Amino acid sequence: MRGYFWLDFQQLNDIYRYKTEEYSHTAVNKFNVIPDSIPDWVFDFMPCRGGYFIGNVSPARMDFRWFALGNCVAILSSLATPEQSVAIMDLIESRWEELVGEMPLKICYPAIESHEWRIVTGCDPKNTRWSYHNGGSWPVLLWMLTAACIKTGRPQIARRAIELAESRLLKDAWPEYYDGKLGRYIGKQARKYQTWSIAGYLVAKMLLEDPSHLGMISLEEDKQMKPVIKRSSSWTC
Repeated sequence: MRGYFWLDFQQLNDIYRYKTEEYSHTAVNKFNVIPDSIPDWVFDFMPCRGGYFIGNVSPARMDFRWFALGNCVAILSSLATPEQSVAIMDLIESRWEELVGEMPLKICYPAIESHEWRIVTGCDPKNTRWSYHNGGSWPVLLWMLTAACIKTGRPQIARRAIELAESRLLKDAWPEYYDGKLGRYIGKQARKYQTWSIAGYLVAKMLLEDPSHLGMISLEEDKQMKPVIKRSSSWTC
């Protein structure tokens, strides 16, 4: 995961220069990714400092989209190395308008457009571009962003996001999600007074007020341990 699913500026440049049809154990392009399959948007989206875990890796192509939930969980579970965790935070700061906009937090970026969204999302009419699970903005993700910020020593990012949310959530009656490229509009089918939107905000505030609560949801990386080798119960001298 830390190698094959990680993308930063250097890795993107390496993929861009991949040779194809390599089939030995020495192959660099192990998934035979076609460089021409890299979408144009990712070249402009990727900052010089920063990185993230991409959506998926499969033979011949990669899903380069950013998924907020997966990257926040990667930090909290220590799937991401300390360096990768810092890089994810750097990316959020560098691409604030795209990933946070006017309402935290984009569930994924960018949205799938044209007819592809029907194929990928099962034709759910809520999943048009920049809506619902296709690039919508979900306030419930605020607590996970806050937890990841605290773990990486970047609480100022969480404060900025919470201030944005506070300017809208109460006035808008706590919607389930927001639509639009910047998350400016209440979602077309968003439920009002959504429990998890309220809970996400409250947990985010509590984490900032008392960061020790982070220990309930954050895992540290397991240390290398030698396996305990035991003799079979049927073994005899």
